[in-house]
Amino acid sequence: MKKLPILLVISLIFSNLEVPNLKNHIMITEDKVTEIFCIADDFCKEFDVEMAKNSLPSTSEAPKRRRKRMMSDAEVITILICFHFNTYRNFKHYYLACVCGHWKNLFPRTFSYNRFVEIMPRCFVAMTMFLKLACFGECTGISFIDSTCIPVIHNKRQFNMKVFKGIAEKGKSTMGWYVGFKLHLLCNEKGELVNFVLTKANVDDRNEKVIDTLTNKVFGKLYADKGYISQTLFGHLWDDGVHIVTGLRSNMKQRLMPLYDKIMLRKRSIIESINDMLKNVAQLVHSRHRSVHNFIMNLLAAMGAYCFFATKPEVNFEYEVPESNGQIVLWQ
Repeated sequence: MKKLPILLVISLIFSNLEVPNLKNHIMITEDKVTEIFCIADDFCKEFDVEMAKNSLPSTSEAPKRRRKRMMSDAEVITILICFHFNTYRNFKHYYLACVCGHWKNLFPRTFSYNRFVEIMPRCFVAMTMFLKLACFGECTGISFIDSTCIPVIHNKRQFNMKVFKGIAEKGKSTMGWYVGFKLHLLCNEKGELVNFVLTKANVDDRNEKVIDTLTNKVFGKLYADKGYISQTLFGHLWDDGVHIVTGLRSNMKQRLMPLYDKIMLRKRSIIESINDMLKNVAQLVHSRHRSVHNFIMNLLAAMGAYCFFATKPEVNFEYEVPESNGQIVLWQ
């Protein structure tokens, strides 16, 4: 009996294998993609009109080439946001297989992958304004604040860092030392992001500039962890109409706290859940960035994707204030 060649055997084995259908591996539907694009497109049209009104006139008399791009800013924003719906781990594979392949009817005119990566940073201003004006929520009088670490390189390779050299710093979190940045977030009780600040890893959470930026247009109660305990910070925020509420350290003198504040401090896990969803679902943290610009766009797109998630962590309780003594009574 003659032995079959190895290549023939391999071809026979693979001929019986079924190619998996790409539709079964896509967690975001085409209706959701269309919804995100419609919201982004409406915003970009109004944004372009306002930019044309307020932009400075050109001083150069040389004629400029004003040919429109094949893909609009709304399409670029939509593609970046949809990547963070936990479908793909590799952006190149996502763009070539999903956007240029499966979503060919949604995006008929697409760039090459290299051209798309080059175009991404040009949508930075539009993406930032889209998040602030169309995606983020508003302050309701109940806010939660926290920060999370964003490492960009492994500690063993920190001295060979090239992309973020001179930009990223070494800092310490509850999980240990890391090299990268720190993302400060502010959300309301509905789980909606209200504001964010990106700083270096060695910046304190109680930094006055960071707090002033985060608490702009914020009022009412602000619930934070024990890392925000500071008498100076409390007085500074109190003058701005914000009452920050934190827990007590073991070496601090015990003091009375209203029942409402005690219960809301237990609900502070809402912002911890947001940090977890941004990192584990929206893929906010990875060490494969090839430029600072694309790192920023990845950060903005991850927060934009979270704003379009169907489910968000929120405070699920109701309360009433009896007229007798003003004591807050919880009930389900």
